[in-house]
Amino acid sequence: MTDGPSYGFDTLQIHAGARPDPATGARQTPIYQSTAFVFRDADHAAALFNLQEVGYIYSRLTNPTVAVLQERIATLEGGVGAVCCSSGHAAQIMALFPLMSPGKNVVASTRLYGGTVTQFSQTIKRFGWEATFVDFDDLDAVKAAINDDTRAVFCEAIANPGGYITDLDAISAIADAAEIPMIVDNTSATPYLCRPIEHGATLVVHSTTKYLTGNGTVTGGCVVDSGKFDWTANDKFPSLSAPEPAYHGLKFAETFGPLAFTFHGIAIGLRDLGMTMNPQAAHYTLMGMETLSLRMDRHVENAQKVAAWLETDPRVDYVTYAGLPSSPYYDRVAKICPRGAGGLFTVAIKGGYEACVKLVDNLEIFSHVANLGDTRSLIIHSASTTHRQLSAEQQEAAGAGPNVVRISIGIEDADDLIADLDQALAKATA
Repeated sequence: MTDGPSYGFDTLQIHAGARPDPATGARQTPIYQSTAFVFRDADHAAALFNLQEVGYIYSRLTNPTVAVLQERIATLEGGVGAVCCSSGHAAQIMALFPLMSPGKNVVASTRLYGGTVTQFSQTIKRFGWEATFVDFDDLDAVKAAINDDTRAVFCEAIANPGGYITDLDAISAIADAAEIPMIVDNTSATPYLCRPIEHGATLVVHSTTKYLTGNGTVTGGCVVDSGKFDWTANDKFPSLSAPEPAYHGLKFAETFGPLAFTFHGIAIGLRDLGMTMNPQAAHYTLMGMETLSLRMDRHVENAQKVAAWLETDPRVDYVTYAGLPSSPYYDRVAKICPRGAGGLFTVAIKGGYEACVKLVDNLEIFSHVANLGDTRSLIIHSASTTHRQLSAEQQEAAGAGPNVVRISIGIEDADDLIADLDQALAKATA
């Protein structure tokens, strides 16, 4: 697509970044399954390696299929650029990598996917980084947790597993005052339901494995650059503001302006960390994104109906879906996610741990898998799976206690989903 009118979301999710293949006229983006790309001549090669010209060198860095996906996600999120990588977890490291150094910390929400809590509380320590976990509903606690060594705040727009909605505007105001970026994981919401950059996010990360692809076929991740952060305002981010020895003293912020973070992510991050997205995965995600808005509308419609039914069932203690008027996050839906509260929530089952296990084992339509965002409805008992590495206190803080199951509502017939839950609950709580 060329610069022109302001296209709607439904048009952009199909066309953004894509052009007919110049060699064949192929309308669907081809899978460029090539390791390397031929240079025009020696000067062209040198210009590419010196970051003086944009182009394709080697698929660890850049690939035409992946490039289309990067442009499409960046367009839908309202960013200036994006870097795709091998998984959502890779995207989180890619987002932090230019910002952090030994002794520095990130202030993170307690309401995060269990794997992210483990990555932040355990694994990043091997880089000399630290994470401070805070309840992001307590704005004073967030402010108090930020110190001179803090380099970012991190949260999820719609938190996994509970479907809690973060007040992004309030958190971004705190981050702005501290002159640090806000990183928002938008996996559970997608840019169709929430556009974090419009609420002050500097960077947006995705597990493209989930709703963006939508069919449970491939893993992938993405970091979207808002292009709005001034990396030279202070000396906190030398990777972006100071001379880069590997490129003869080039300064990313000075040379690339709003695209500084994006170019650093490719030229340094992918070059040295190597967490590359393969072109076939990009192709599957591109195809999935063509129906993103249609799927998300159905996810929301079904989730609303199923959650409302579950909330009135006497075998259920509570439901955390933010789209329910009883939710403490209900008022944030219109502000943060105006098209709906998503398709993800948790349910507390009377009978505790054992009842949850029986429920999972007796469902027929719901699939028991460690994934979310599929067209199929999915369920998992987080305390014994995705969040089992966490302490009991961390599980409760994340909304994944032993009496709770996480439900990812698909796009099937909602009445069939309710009937399946009804029969499984009968067996689980008998």
